[in-house]
Amino acid sequence: MTEDLDRLLMDARARIDAASRRTDLEEARVALLGRSSELTQQLRGIATLPPEQRGPVGKRLNEVRQAIEAAFAEREAEVAARELAEQLERERVDVTLPGAVVPRGGLHLLTQTRREIEDIFLGLGYEIAEGPEIELEYNNFAALNFSDDHPAKAETDTLWIAPGVLLRTHTSPVQARALRAGPPPIYVIVPGRVYRRDTPDATHSPIFHQVEGLVVDRGITLGDLKGTLAYFARSLFGADRETRFRTSFFPFTEPSVEVDVSCFLCDGAGCVVCKHSGWIEILGAGEVDQNVLAMAGLDTDEWQGFAFGMGIERIAFLKYGFPDLRMLYDNDLRFLEQFPA
Repeated sequence: MTEDLDRLLMDARARIDAASRRTDLEEARVALLGRSSELTQQLRGIATLPPEQRGPVGKRLNEVRQAIEAAFAEREAEVAARELAEQLERERVDVTLPGAVVPRGGLHLLTQTRREIEDIFLGLGYEIAEGPEIELEYNNFAALNFSDDHPAKAETDTLWIAPGVLLRTHTSPVQARALRAGPPPIYVIVPGRVYRRDTPDATHSPIFHQVEGLVVDRGITLGDLKGTLAYFARSLFGADRETRFRTSFFPFTEPSVEVDVSCFLCDGAGCVVCKHSGWIEILGAGEVDQNVLAMAGLDTDEWQGFAFGMGIERIAFLKYGFPDLRMLYDNDLRFLEQFPA
């Protein structure tokens, strides 16, 4: 029996030493220590031996089992170390090789246009103000002199979240916030995203961007507004541009105007872009309505102001002459790469 166990241990160690992979070791473990292995069968047969042999044979069988398990543990450590070294060699990176060239990104055309507008007004001493996109009905409408039955409040135009809460339809609510935030003088522009219930097409989008402007100071007149916007148009579209002001109506300005710039493609001669009129509408503006100033707690005899607002998509659309507003959102690099920043 002792000689058989010595032979079993020698054979086991030889098989373990021959295993070069962890898969080979696992196969050897099943063969040498599994339920059907010779060692396991002998351990089960101890009960059939004469009583005087059970103790010595059982002890020797356990010693053999422990020796085989120790051999497995030692060999597993060796195989694991060798496999790790082989893996590291396969995955070794030559740090002296040049890295992969990653194309440099650029600013989206909308971001470029927004920053260009911001830079013009920052150069005039304006500050940038921001406000929430989820807005109160009061700030979006009532504080801006909208009547209770104004059609802009209808669900066909405005995206309501809850009673009295909506996705802002313009950046003008920040005008109401700025008027209440502190005493004049106020010189701010407000770029931001706005929402309306529109069906996307070549000239409309339910999500778009605006830039609002607000000035409140002593002695502000419509002439200040005209001079400011004429300077803006020439800075953005070219020094030769002329501006034209047409009467209009907005609830929060009185008087209200719409501002046109002489066509920068045909120089006023008439083309498809300006619809052969020689003029292109770029924004709406006006003197801040006295009701808006009064609701903000300002003395209308002391303070006057003007406001203006424009769509960033429309400015980009006109300035760069692409045919469809949706091209700004298609993420087609063939289009966007034409406007490197």
